Amino acid sequence: MTTVPAIELRTFTILDTVRGDLLDVYADVRAPLLHLPNYAVTAFGERLDRHGAEPGFTAVLAYSDGQPVGFVYGNTLRHGDRYWQRISPEPAKKYTERPAVALKEGGVRPAWRKTGTARRIHDALLARRDEPYVTLMVNRAAGDGKVHALYKSWGYEDIGQSQPSPASPVLTVMIRASR
Repeated sequence: MTTVPAIELRTFTILDTVRGDLLDVYADVRAPLLHLPNYAVTAFGERLDRHGAEPGFTAVLAYSDGQPVGFVYGNTLRHGDRYWQRISPEPAKKYTERPAVALKEGGVRPAWRKTGTARRIHDALLARRDEPYVTLMVNRAAGDGKVHALYKSWGYEDIGQSQPSPASPVLTVMIRASR
């Protein structure tokens, strides 16, 4: 990891105040995949609007010189949430019986990768959460497997697979304790 550049972390609980910045960073982060239906900016915008209306929505963005360079956002999952219902095999009750936080999307602009920015954003979001577990879904092919390996190095473990929509690839579901 290189020296961590100066960034300002900002937390948002209302989507409207940060939607444009999220779309801008997303488009840069996913640029090589934007031609695929699931990764198109319009598809992301639709997911973002749905997620932003869900309970416990929180986004953390990193800014450098006033420009957004990375983000993560998530929301609260409750027992019986459709997120849990789409996972195969069925997750252990210890994960689903109490609220958990789901990291729905995140990314860091290419110039900011390998600077520790992603971890700082991730940890800042979790520092504000009370849920005992945090879960996410990752495309194992992302970054030639490097994204999955990064999450494993942060303490996440694989618990199953999910395909959230017909246009989505099959994703690996990961979980860990929030703290």
